[in-house]
Amino acid sequence: MSRYLTLSALAVLFLFPLVWSGYASLEEPANYLEMARFGEGIGTYATNSLLVSVMTVGGTLIVSALGGYGFARFDFPGKNLLFLATLAILMVPYATILIPLYVLLGYLGLQNSLAGLSLVFVMFQLPFALFMMRNAFEALPRELEEAALVDGCGTFRAFWRILLHAVRPALITVGLFAFLASWNDFFAPLILLNDGSSFTLPVAVVSMTQHTFGAIDYGMLQAGVMVMAIPCLILFIVLQRHYVRGFMSGALRG
Repeated sequence: MSRYLTLSALAVLFLFPLVWSGYASLEEPANYLEMARFGEGIGTYATNSLLVSVMTVGGTLIVSALGGYGFARFDFPGKNLLFLATLAILMVPYATILIPLYVLLGYLGLQNSLAGLSLVFVMFQLPFALFMMRNAFEALPRELEEAALVDGCGTFRAFWRILLHAVRPALITVGLFAFLASWNDFFAPLILLNDGSSFTLPVAVVSMTQHTFGAIDYGMLQAGVMVMAIPCLILFIVLQRHYVRGFMSGALRG
């Protein structure tokens, strides 16, 4: 009984800010209309955020799945050192390398582009994603792969047809983390994007709530918070079962 009371209290504690934001945003429904008409339109900013998130999730899943499989199944010189070097990205303060990355994207012709921003997000997601996917592949019995090879599958075909399905919970977990990070991030788009038509939702919401002398329209801000939060909530609720299984089968093994 005490466990349920504790869980209920925690649920109320975590849900209260979201419920309060929703209530505050609906006190003046005109906030949503003003937000929809701001600048390039809320649809443009939402589309930018969606494109960045989709590219980030796709890039993170491709690189982490292939890299995690390679680290889990193959031996090569410098394997552990390379893996540690990838994890070392977590030790670098996020804000300190955004300016060098901005200069690098300029050399690559990706400055002020959604694709360049997505590459930055993929880089920051790789340490966690590779750790998850390596552990998920290591948790699979090698007999599963060997049986596929005996049946005539090549290495890549066994990886694509069998192993990826077996680590689906870990893939969903990695993809969900990549989506949440890219959808909600404010600082990187603020630094790396300078064209208003390319702004993502977090930057646009902050811009539209700023008024004369720095005053903030909190009603519109809460409306923006709800617009950004609803897709995340839907994804988390739909994928919750896979998300928990991914953590149990992958992250906890390391």
